Amino acid sequence: MAITKELYGTISNGEEVYAYTLDNKKGLSAEILTYGGIIKNLYVTDKNGVKTDVVLGRDTLEDYLKNDGYIGAAIGRHANRIARGEFELNGTKYNVGINEGKNSLHGGVKGYDSRVWNASEAGTEDAPSLVLTLTSPDGEEGFPGTVEITMTYTITADNALKINYKAVSDKDTVINLTNHSYFNLAGHNSGEMTKQILQINSGFYTPNDDECMPTGEVLSVAGTPFDFRVPKPIGQDIDADFKQVEMVGGFDHNFAIEGRGYRLAAVAECIENGIVMEVRTDKPAMQLYTSNALPEGTYKGGAQYKPHDAFCLETQYFPNAMAHSHYPSPILKKGDTYDFTTEYKFVVK
Repeated sequence: MAITKELYGTISNGEEVYAYTLDNKKGLSAEILTYGGIIKNLYVTDKNGVKTDVVLGRDTLEDYLKNDGYIGAAIGRHANRIARGEFELNGTKYNVGINEGKNSLHGGVKGYDSRVWNASEAGTEDAPSLVLTLTSPDGEEGFPGTVEITMTYTITADNALKINYKAVSDKDTVINLTNHSYFNLAGHNSGEMTKQILQINSGFYTPNDDECMPTGEVLSVAGTPFDFRVPKPIGQDIDADFKQVEMVGGFDHNFAIEGRGYRLAAVAECIENGIVMEVRTDKPAMQLYTSNALPEGTYKGGAQYKPHDAFCLETQYFPNAMAHSHYPSPILKKGDTYDFTTEYKFVVK
């Protein structure tokens, strides 16, 4: 079967959590949890025929219930940061959950990463899909509007993991959905990813203040460590003598993706095993995070993780966009449909 399902565990209120495995039988498979929409495993067959799990993860549901770092999880209602947890919409000021210092991060205290989603199977034998749905009630974490969300994960016949995000709201609201997988193309347990190659289709990035919040500026990457327009090792400038890098111990920054519509945002490559990952999206931006604050410890399969063992490429609206009118707006109008897709396509050289 292209899709298999098994009980993964039960949370304290009795809700059952399931693990679904999607396999196109052509070298790509993913294990996805109904808890948090988490991508637990993502296996790619490398140039030597070795099935390589390219995402970091945890072993048990209990481990995921305290998922520091949002490893593999679906993020919402609003990915990334909102300064002081405040924004104004239609003349009304809203205060949302504060969970990172004075600010709101990745949806607040209890975001979509810690909800149990409803699941159904779809797709075909060589392109299986898992459809996850969730109702986010009006006022949840302080956000306006009851939002109906559908996330569809598909393992395509041409070896891509594609995630489509849809949402509708009964009130004007803000919404910014993404996935927070940590990638290491050499394998989740292979240590530092700094020699892996990255190219980002972006000429501009948004610098941060000392709380990792965009200042409102949009600066050229030219002549800075943020210039990934030509492929280079991710670690080449990770310790650069450059304030924006020094403040976070690497990269944790938003890049404006060139062009519009569905387009190539980034390409990452592991030279040793030949695995190449192409990221496409119709979102306006993407966060590069080099796992600078990944808690050191024991993870799935007994693997030892530490900072800089993975990188995240989180497609998104700009962080704190409601505070800056020149940023693309994350407002979803009542009755409109939020509809974005991101795919991670794998090829082997």
